[in-house]
Amino acid sequence: MILGTSNSSLHIPVLGIIGVGLIGGSFSLILKNTKKATKVLGAGRDPQSLLKAIDLGLIDEVVELEQMAQEADVIVIATPVQALATVLKRLLPHLRESTILTDVGSTKTGVIQVAREVLGEKIRQFVPGHPIAGSHASGPTAARLDLFLNRNVILTPLPENNPADVDLIVQAWRECGAHVQLLDRAENHDEIFAAVSHFPHFLASCYMSFMDSTSTGRQALTMGGTGFRDFTRIAAGSPEMWRDIFMSNRAAMLNQLEGFKQELDRTTRLLSAGDEQQLYEWLKEAAVARRNWKEND
Repeated sequence: MILGTSNSSLHIPVLGIIGVGLIGGSFSLILKNTKKATKVLGAGRDPQSLLKAIDLGLIDEVVELEQMAQEADVIVIATPVQALATVLKRLLPHLRESTILTDVGSTKTGVIQVAREVLGEKIRQFVPGHPIAGSHASGPTAARLDLFLNRNVILTPLPENNPADVDLIVQAWRECGAHVQLLDRAENHDEIFAAVSHFPHFLASCYMSFMDSTSTGRQALTMGGTGFRDFTRIAAGSPEMWRDIFMSNRAAMLNQLEGFKQELDRTTRLLSAGDEQQLYEWLKEAAVARRNWKEND
């Protein structure tokens, strides 16, 4: 289900951002700029990064997680997936009943499992989310007002969630210019994004690792053009973030790898046999599929 445009009635008195980088920083920047958030609290691991976030106008104050839990009306957790349990454990003893938690993690099944284990009955306050937007750049300086414009944001609401809480998170993302979609099953989300996001990154990283492993490959890297640039761009992403994504979505990733191995074996046999016609048909089918694909505008 796709939900429509921005709702100007949105107001978040105190917004908390844990991890004020590309995603968290852009979210806070937009809501501050549109005056939908009156005050923004920031927390994270790097004090210098947080001070930079203040200088850039992304947040108003640096606080500890415990203070954020006591003061914020909405808290966005924009940390690596593996840090979620630690973050929630620190928030939980101080969390107000009315505070809404949400995340921006690229996987959802594991995230929800961790949230249930840590939050217990307060799981009702956690609305799982995933903005489909990113960049090879990171940190507060990467934050942009247009990062989510016309991009998809996937929410996988839980049965325990208050519909009004889900609606508020929907409104916040719509205020960022995003198209919001709801998925009933977290497993469905993870299968989809293993295919269209996580596995492509895995392949790009494999290719870069392979090219960097020999002197001939390293020499070839100096001669790459636009095709090489476009194919490998995503391999420059955060190693910590992508490690956590691959581990969190390991089952779906392994399924993708098994299917890809079969396709690689098939096309290797065509090349080995010198089957020009079948190679042509394979390339033609792939080209048509790519030309028919349209990114959401």
